Amino acid sequence: MSHRFSMRWIPALLMAVSSGSAVASGFQLLEQGSGLGNAYAGSAAKSSDASTIWYNPAGMTQLPGGAFSGGVTAVRPVFKFSDSGSRTGVFSVAGDGGDAGSWGFPPNAYISWAVNKDFYLGLGINAPFGLATKYSDPWKGSAQSNEFDIKTINVNPSVAYRVNEMFSIGAGANWQRIEADYYRRAAAAPAGPLALPFVTSHLSVSDNAWGWNLGILLTPSPSTKVGLSYRSAVSYHTDGNITLVGDGAAGAATALGLTAAGVASNASANIKVPDTWILSATQKLSDQWEMLGDISWTGWSSIKNIDIMHSSGRLVGTTAEVLPADFQNTFRVALGANYAYTDSLKFMFGLAYDRTPVKNSTSRLTSLPDNDRTWFSLGAQWKPAKEQTLEVGAAYLYLPNTGISHATATGGLVNGDYNSSVWILGAQYSIGF
Repeated sequence: MSHRFSMRWIPALLMAVSSGSAVASGFQLLEQGSGLGNAYAGSAAKSSDASTIWYNPAGMTQLPGGAFSGGVTAVRPVFKFSDSGSRTGVFSVAGDGGDAGSWGFPPNAYISWAVNKDFYLGLGINAPFGLATKYSDPWKGSAQSNEFDIKTINVNPSVAYRVNEMFSIGAGANWQRIEADYYRRAAAAPAGPLALPFVTSHLSVSDNAWGWNLGILLTPSPSTKVGLSYRSAVSYHTDGNITLVGDGAAGAATALGLTAAGVASNASANIKVPDTWILSATQKLSDQWEMLGDISWTGWSSIKNIDIMHSSGRLVGTTAEVLPADFQNTFRVALGANYAYTDSLKFMFGLAYDRTPVKNSTSRLTSLPDNDRTWFSLGAQWKPAKEQTLEVGAAYLYLPNTGISHATATGGLVNGDYNSSVWILGAQYSIGF
């Protein structure tokens, strides 16, 4: 296989494994590099390896002439629903859907190199947003969601410049792709030409878009670093299709005026994934102890109603489905500590609190049963050689009891509680050269 051919397929291969249930608020994926053992505290300031390209590109000026960092995390959320008086609308179905969570494996890879002692170039590839929920069908919320899967891939060329020994700046461009699949029991009147018996609606849409990011890094002393970074929102204008599958799908599609052999309609939806600010600091307290902290803000209010529109057939220009997310802006605070046991072995500790963008139980979606989460993290770094680091980490995310009382015109009322939690395991390898 030629080098050119293999490089062309890298983004596609990463997209294939980038689906994962969100571990930050909403459907954001925080695990984009080193730092899981610290609950990602100090992410925009620590600049210890090439994954700083994502958190704060100005941090490249703290790296060797060449640096590489790559890793993967295994994310396992649990979303178990317990019913409390749901009304299933036109469908007479039972079941609580089992565990809607599943394993996800978001990857990341970064490389940076120094053009000269003050000017650096870098490239990052990662999966910044992802979501996967899948219920055992049939269940009481089938008309709202059976399965929801969002994948993203982000390619982030970056530059950094050391203004002086205390101050560095960095910037990057971001090419981002999103793919989304949404399955639900199709809803219509219980009788008549528009009845859809045992029919599942499958929405599949995708788009490419651009964003940008900036960062500054202050090093007022060799033991202190302060970083500030901003990552822009990205606006998608997705298009794709809606397919009806199951008994009676062809007849139902004909009644609805759909196309493509009577089972599909073109569809479109606009979504604006949020912008993010991160303010971080790291402070060495002694030869053994280091403290890390940050506070971040995410502009989730960019997502209100997600209108899925028919763009072909008799229903062109009409609404196929509305996801009334009505998100609010959120913040996250994290505190971490590192203990250098030896010159080659370091232990990591972290604690964080992450607010959900979901306002209340009535706006909580079955496709995203999100809630506030508290992080408890541990990890370790081992240096097998001077310029190499292997980092492993684990985190448990506690979510309080999550109530839902969400109703739609066609999907009935889903009323009950979710018992939720998340486990994360991660490994990152970094090398300077």
